[in-house]
Amino acid sequence: MKLNYNKMLRITNPSQFILMSVLTSAFLAGMVFPLFSLFIKAFQDSGGSFVGLSNYVNYFSQPALFYSILNTLNVSLTTSVVSTILGFAYAYALKRTNIKFKGFFRYAALFPIFVPTVVHGIGLILLFGRQGILTQLGLEIELYGRIGIILAGIIYTFPQAFLMFYVTLHYADGRLYEAADSMGCNALTKFLRITVPEVKYTLVYSLFVCFTLAFTDFGAPKVVGGGYNVLATDLFKQVAGQFNFNMGAVVSTILLFPAILTFVADRILIAKNYSEISAKAVELKVNKNSLRDGLFFAVCFLVVAFFLIFIGALVVNAFMRFFPFERCFTLEHFRFGRAFGGMQSFVNSISMSLLTAVFGTIFVFIYTYLIEKGKGMNPLKKLGRLLSVTPIALPGMVIGLSFIFFFNSSSNPLNFIYGTVIILVLANIVYFYAVPYATASGALKKLDKEFESIAESMRIPSWKILSKVSAPLSLPAILEIFMYYFVNAMVTVSAVVFLYSADFKVASIAITHMAGAGNFAQASAMGLLILIVNLIIRSMYELYLYGIKKQADKKGADLPDD
Repeated sequence: MKLNYNKMLRITNPSQFILMSVLTSAFLAGMVFPLFSLFIKAFQDSGGSFVGLSNYVNYFSQPALFYSILNTLNVSLTTSVVSTILGFAYAYALKRTNIKFKGFFRYAALFPIFVPTVVHGIGLILLFGRQGILTQLGLEIELYGRIGIILAGIIYTFPQAFLMFYVTLHYADGRLYEAADSMGCNALTKFLRITVPEVKYTLVYSLFVCFTLAFTDFGAPKVVGGGYNVLATDLFKQVAGQFNFNMGAVVSTILLFPAILTFVADRILIAKNYSEISAKAVELKVNKNSLRDGLFFAVCFLVVAFFLIFIGALVVNAFMRFFPFERCFTLEHFRFGRAFGGMQSFVNSISMSLLTAVFGTIFVFIYTYLIEKGKGMNPLKKLGRLLSVTPIALPGMVIGLSFIFFFNSSSNPLNFIYGTVIILVLANIVYFYAVPYATASGALKKLDKEFESIAESMRIPSWKILSKVSAPLSLPAILEIFMYYFVNAMVTVSAVVFLYSADFKVASIAITHMAGAGNFAQASAMGLLILIVNLIIRSMYELYLYGIKKQADKKGADLPDD
């Protein structure tokens, strides 16, 4: 029987089909094939011969390496629970209480996102190290080891948990609370019977996400881990220290397990969390409660105060000659010199992040447009959706190591990108792809399908609809994707730690080397530069959104009354 592939794929628009095929092939080459190379390496010896599960047996037979798994589980579980509770409390304070300074608290909670995780470790050393600011005030903790990794993990994952709960708590039907009030329910009953069911899926998802982020983080454990080994630092030692790539592949596959669980949880929770806000819903009115507001204000104040002290410690360390011993002002630490790439590594990071943001945004939006708006091509669309959500389950170090195995092969025609900025950009695009895809998909789904139907009936090329209609109407989402790619490319350590070259070092890696050499002053200075650049990018995005809101309000005010 002769198969009709055109009918199977429903190729109604050949140009869309060709473009979709090319972009899907690029995705396969940038993610699937490298991962396949990684898995193969885990079952081979150093000579390339198949050895089955012997690498795994060897790994688990070494007590020190086996305990790394237990250590990683320990710190990740603790971090996920604390960050989820703290993130919920913080979001609840901003959405369900009458505290003041909500705008300031909302933006201040995002500060940790704008610096590499290795800077979180440096900040903790400046605060709680042997000569730390808070240590000298009597607040002494055993920083290096389990406690330090957990504290750094909480700083890293708290903003993620907060953002998830903030979005969830934004939507509420005030009628449920009014009905509860009319029935005489107290605040605790309303919280347990209404609020908790509202956020139960977000609660579970937050635990999975925070656990995975802490499980796979490399930057902070590298700085404050001490002798407390975790899987991420083990992977780095196996690859960068011992050049044992096969064992590195084994550790990488272990790092994938919690990420895969998060991916599965994401799919299940999205399928189950289908509740919608009714068109008859009324806005939730928050009642006055001085005791509640005071307690939640204290929570927000303490969190933000810690972040401000944290940033203040970086500033003090960067601008003082030798804190805390020589407290005279200096700019010497910002000169960097040639060590660790110097100022050039910062310039390289900006270049890499801009390239990642530009090409990542273009690729994401066009590919998502073909998935959501393309005609026919259902098998390719399903494959595209699967590929687009898969990166959420991939740790950065796993992507980096898989790229080494795939692109460093002399038989690979794409070998020429190895050791260049191109491979760094590609790794960042793949690593951070899932969130931009969700953003673009959500924006495109809101657009009327009639645009494409009218264009087809008038024989207008689809690229014109994309460039003249869909892209302009989705501009806020496009800018959000651009900002997301830029900020994350500036701060990532794990995605590029195996891929940078001697000729193209980046700032996040330079900070890691500076901290490893004990040069915390220059590391703080570089961290502040990254923070400033990311804050500028974020501020420009927020100003754009503010301008759009002002225009919308003005148009609404100009509309004639009925």
